[in-house]
Amino acid sequence: MAFAPYDYVYAAIVALVFIYWVWQRQVPKRAALSGYLFGLGLFGSGIWWTYISIHDFGGGDPYSSIALTALLVAVWALFPALTGWFIAKTSVWSGEWLRIIAAAIAWVAVEYFRGYWLLNGFPWLQIAYSQLSTPLAGYAPLAGVYGVGFLLTVSAFSVVEMLRGKLPALQGLLVLGLIWAGGGYLQTVSWTQAAGAPIKVTLVQGNIGQDQKWQKNQKLNTLRLYQELTEQHWDSDVIIWPETSIPAFLSQVKEFYIDPLQAAAQAHGVDLVVGLPSSGQGKDYYNSVMTLGENQALYHKNHLLPFGEYLPLQPLSGWVLDKLQIPLGDFAAGGDRQTLLTAGGHAFVTTICYEDAFGELVARQVADAGYIVNMTNDAWFGDSSQPHQHMQMAQMRALETGRYLARATNTGVTGFVGPDGALRKQAPLFTTTTLTDYIVPMRGLTPYVILGDKGFFGVLAVLQLLTYAWNRWFSAGFFKQGAEAV
Repeated sequence: MAFAPYDYVYAAIVALVFIYWVWQRQVPKRAALSGYLFGLGLFGSGIWWTYISIHDFGGGDPYSSIALTALLVAVWALFPALTGWFIAKTSVWSGEWLRIIAAAIAWVAVEYFRGYWLLNGFPWLQIAYSQLSTPLAGYAPLAGVYGVGFLLTVSAFSVVEMLRGKLPALQGLLVLGLIWAGGGYLQTVSWTQAAGAPIKVTLVQGNIGQDQKWQKNQKLNTLRLYQELTEQHWDSDVIIWPETSIPAFLSQVKEFYIDPLQAAAQAHGVDLVVGLPSSGQGKDYYNSVMTLGENQALYHKNHLLPFGEYLPLQPLSGWVLDKLQIPLGDFAAGGDRQTLLTAGGHAFVTTICYEDAFGELVARQVADAGYIVNMTNDAWFGDSSQPHQHMQMAQMRALETGRYLARATNTGVTGFVGPDGALRKQAPLFTTTTLTDYIVPMRGLTPYVILGDKGFFGVLAVLQLLTYAWNRWFSAGFFKQGAEAV
């Protein structure tokens, strides 16, 4: 309930208080089981929409679709189980702050492992995304999503230690006040500055049904629709289409569609940003973004969606592609260091689909970029919570980097996000429409962009060592004994 679209943000604190209280009273094996049950509830209620993509649009029968969705929930629930096991291990440590800091680090470290490493990463439902509208969001430009998550868990775990009588109430309330008041102050800080005049940007939302998108008799209608919607906005500086808005390979549509679009964009002085699949060397093909107008260039998606765009653990998982019947299900990944695309006179960071779920992927490219563009197609998940959760993650990327973000989708959520992470303007879901706003190219680097996730975890490691030293020497009377000896 803490995540979009419900946004009962403080439910996250209640949930953390509850599960930490349980873990502190259990042995590690019991805590792992409690964590697993907690994970089943979290992911069962949070990613149930996987069933829609498998059954409604992937061609799976109801039983196999339920089974595969349940399997995914069961796998991701292992991560809260691991967190519970570790926190129960630390519950016997002396020193309340040593326990709190260690437990909070364990929480975000397990989230990081889930988000980046297993099966190419699945960072959905990381606890910090629920805090975009709270003072803790002020820490995102400093420490990213894991920094916000760390401070949220420290807050919740401190409450438990106070309720258990382990942490003096005055001390705990003072720390909580500093954390939350500090976040509120940081929300008033501008980490980046304008790098030029505002750019008029139009986002095109085609609203093509996923069951129709790749049908041969629908493709020409789709191409015609996007062209007609675009021609209404030749007064914009930049026009952006969604991911794979052109449902055909670049080589198939270049002469009769792309080349005329390029000529029209140049004639009107507009930069057009479109999504389409493209062929590479040999049998490789890519999920790509192409700019037309002043500069014609390609970006190939780098961070691929497991099972949707590539098959991990081949050949054991080969049967999944047949079961899902996804027409484009085995893409190649683009390079890690691709040249930034340019539109409206400024370079921008391109993210396709769930690439915007990875903060460090965006941060490492943003130094030379004025803004961020995300192009996605969440029609796979129907009228569920998934599009709203996905937009929440895009908002965090804008906040972490201090950049405007323009997000074009097939069915929603299409919108504009400010450098403060606020959703400035949004198109209605499941409608064929366009959305226009002005965005300002920005320059400057937030501390998070400089530090990155790995740097932040280095800071946490130092913090844990300092907490241990404080607990070991000061609380144990080391300094007091030394003073008496003098």
